[in-house]
Amino acid sequence: MRLDKFLKVSRLIKRRTVANEACDAGRVLVNDKVAKASVNVKEGDVIEINFGNKSVRVEVVDVQETIHKEEAKELYRYL
Repeated sequence: MRLDKFLKVSRLIKRRTVANEACDAGRVLVNDKVAKASVNVKEGDVIEINFGNKSVRVEVVDVQETIHKEEAKELYRYL
């Protein structure tokens, strides 16, 4: 699954366009490398998102195309 879509489905970022912009600005890392929005994400990957003064680091646990809002947190775990 594409990185921008995973960030939206997992609700780490609310909108896919915002996820795309964050990737273009170099604020998203996958496995410690700056990632484009088109990078494929798989289980076990580590994603780091820099929100200016806050940084979030998560490990991908599951990849699903669609999921209920209540279950979105099951797709990743915080590191």
